[in-house]
Amino acid sequence: MDYHDASTLIINLKNADLELRDRLIALGRLSEGYNEEMEKLHLKNARVLDEIIDKIGYPTMDKVGKEASDAAWLIIQHSISNPDFMKKSLALLVLAVDEKRADPVNLAYLSDRVAVFEDKPQLYGTQFDWDETGQLNPNTFDSLEKVNRRRKEIGLNSMEEQILIMRNRVKSENQLPPQDYEDRKMKFNEWRKAVGWIKNEL
Repeated sequence: MDYHDASTLIINLKNADLELRDRLIALGRLSEGYNEEMEKLHLKNARVLDEIIDKIGYPTMDKVGKEASDAAWLIIQHSISNPDFMKKSLALLVLAVDEKRADPVNLAYLSDRVAVFEDKPQLYGTQFDWDETGQLNPNTFDSLEKVNRRRKEIGLNSMEEQILIMRNRVKSENQLPPQDYEDRKMKFNEWRKAVGWIKNEL
């Protein structure tokens, strides 16, 4: 597989992902837990991208161009039911960013997402969820001052600005908080155990 073919395939995978997301938003089904059709597509995209990575390495900007490199990140970011692939890709992305061959913003989002699934504090505050009051807020992070400093270093806006943006986004997409916060939390933890993010207690 040459880089051009890989680039085209990766962009097509991303487009299929976003088309499904737009359809679920239009149907008002995006906030009803992890949609089964979406999970199936995310897993399929992850399998295909993993095969591409095995052949060409991480899809860095110098190999496949910025659009496809960003598309690869999006596919990885959405591969939440495949922790092994997500963590493997994170390690590769760390190296690519160190070599200035990938976007550090993508690394911020991916490292935060892995941290959230592993019950660790975020470093950049990129991941949001509904809280027990029905308000959208960032998942746990270490310190507002440190997070804002890290965000500024890679060109992101402040945490305070991002909170307003995220709340406006879910409003525009007609996303609603869960009707039963505790039940949603329980199902989320069951899902994390089922796919391998956290271990079952002995």
